[in-house]
Formats: sequence, C-alpha cells, structure tokens
Amino acid sequence: MILLLALALGLLVGIVSARLQKRPYRAPSIQAIWLALIAFALQWLVAYFPLGRRLFPDWFASLALLVSLLLLLLFAWWNRSLAGMGLLLGGLVLNLIVIAANGGWMPISPETAAYFVGSGAALPLRVGQRFGPKDIILPAEETRLEFLADRFLAPRWFPWRVVFSLGDILIALGAFWLLARPSTRETPRLKRMVL
Repeated sequence: MILLLALALGLLVGIVSARLQKRPYRAPSIQAIWLALIAFALQWLVAYFPLGRRLFPDWFASLALLVSLLLLLLFAWWNRSLAGMGLLLGGLVLNLIVIAANGGWMPISPETAAYFVGSGAALPLRVGQRFGPKDIILPAEETRLEFLADRFLAPRWFPWRVVFSLGDILIALGAFWLLARPSTRETPRLKRMVL
C-alpha cells in the first residue's frame, strides 16, 4: 500500500512539476525491468495468489520471498544511477536483513498485528503464526533486529490500516523520488549480465 501510494504521488508530482516548467514529463530510463517483474510475480504467487497458501508450504513461500528480495536488490543495483534508487536499494537491504534474520518472514508484534486487524476481529493471534501475506507474529523480545520489523502504524486519519517497516519507508521514498525527479542524465548502458 505504501509503495503504491508513493508511486502514484511521485508520478503526480513529476507530471505537475514538468508542466510547471513547460517541458514534457520523461519517465526514468529503467533497465532490466524483467528482474522486478519476476520478483513481483514470485511474491504475488506465494503471498497474494488466493490459492498460494494451499499450493505452497510456508518454507517454500519464505524462500521465494527471500529470492524475490534478492532479485529486487539486483534490479535496484543495476539502476543505481537513477534518482531515488539509492534510497530504494537501502530499504530493500534493510528488509532483506530483518526477514533473513527472522526465518524468511517480516516480523510483526502481536500488539501491532492486533491494531492491524482491528478490535472486532475474531481471528486468534498466536506467536509464530504467519500473519498476512509476508509477516510472522513475534513478540518484540523474540525478534531479531526488531527496530527493522513492521512496527510503524499509519496515522488514525489515514483511510486504511497500514503497518510498515523502516525499509518500507526508504523504499517508498526512493520510488517517490524516482518518479518525481527522474534523472536527466543518461544511464550508461551495461553489458549483458550473466545470471
């Protein structure tokens, strides 16, 4: 949610800024977009696809999420000369570190998870339980690198309940900057990478 909002706002600011400067809006020259597409497809399959939990055991889903993050890191590194990509890269690194340190899932405290589902939910929240698409419920004292976990809450006036991490904030800021202020210099063409 926070990433989609950042992308939409970044595009809006970029277009308005270009219009005010009486020049056409130029989208950033992103390379190796296929890496990001594969990463998002992998995440969608194991985390958001309605039958994903039935088709894939949790160990496979957590491994797929780690692979997805590694692909996104490679994509961000490849495009590191673009505006905002350094922030995005830093956010991905922070999320990868905390997820890898906690068994392949983003940790969320029981209190934060309870806020997210709301007071009227009949859903029992158990420690160690997978929560949502990519989180696992862990008490703060049992969470490795807890300050990097999903712990920040959207303000009460925000129309949706959103929980996010420090890495998510950096990713959103990087994505916003990428579209709001696309780089004017040309990204050097990289030789074909062998993966």
